[in-house]
Amino acid sequence: MRDKDAGSEAPEDRHERRYVLGGHPVDAERLAPGLHIVATPIGNLGDITLRALATLAAADVIACEDTRVTRKLLDRYGIDTPLTPYHEHNAAAARPKLLRRLADGAAVALVSDAGTPLVSDPGFKLVRAAQEAGHFVTSLPGASAALAALTIAGLPTDQFLFAGFLPPKVAARRTRIAELARIPATLVFFESGPRLAATLADLAAGLGHREAAICRELTKIHEEVRRGDLAALAQTAEANETRGEFVLVVAPPTTAEQPSTGDTDALLRQALARVSLKDAVGEVAVATGISRRELYQRALELAKDQSLETNDGAPR
Repeated sequence: MRDKDAGSEAPEDRHERRYVLGGHPVDAERLAPGLHIVATPIGNLGDITLRALATLAAADVIACEDTRVTRKLLDRYGIDTPLTPYHEHNAAAARPKLLRRLADGAAVALVSDAGTPLVSDPGFKLVRAAQEAGHFVTSLPGASAALAALTIAGLPTDQFLFAGFLPPKVAARRTRIAELARIPATLVFFESGPRLAATLADLAAGLGHREAAICRELTKIHEEVRRGDLAALAQTAEANETRGEFVLVVAPPTTAEQPSTGDTDALLRQALARVSLKDAVGEVAVATGISRRELYQRALELAKDQSLETNDGAPR
């Protein structure tokens, strides 16, 4: 079955508007015009709701990250709705086409490659633009890798923060971890296999002795959850499988210990290299809980030292 760039098709172009469930065809009722945000499975194709199937079958077009990935789901359920790509690399050009479809009265379904759209994908700009234009926007909840990992990790769930992907560069990653260190909630991250060991090492160094869980390939045949102390997980990371999709879940801090002077100075130096003294003090105050007045005096001293080093010919 050939995928089409459906961005310019008229809403009166029709397909079968049905799906197949348990070997039996099911007719889907016509959708209200608007943008329908549809959660799709994160691995096991059986993890899709009946409402999501009916919506995907009845939509005039499905906007998706990768048409090849979404086509596998549609083929499983006998859905022939046209697909059009919408991802971070083409969003600026594709978004106006989808908005024109909405203005013409079309029902547009938005999906990601896996899970709930807008979680670590570019969909929010389309949602905001559709809302600002006065179009109907609705959500069809379903699978989410972040929530699936949180429920299986065995860590506190009363408060949690989804922090997405940490920065790939070491300095930026360590700064971000320091900012998250004092948040009194379980932390949830996405990460790729090749960066997993380095990320775990930085989390162990920046967060200390905390329980954590590495959740790999959730809902798939090779689903795996490894639990332990961050440092122990970091030490064994390179010896374990790095293929697949990973979610890291890290327990909240158990004490309100102040960071060491050396750690605070390191955070200030990193911030001073990027932003003004005032902004550096603000960043580190949020990350450490130390008063701005105390940090300001130390930042002045460090800024003076850095200035002297530069004047002495040290590398900039």
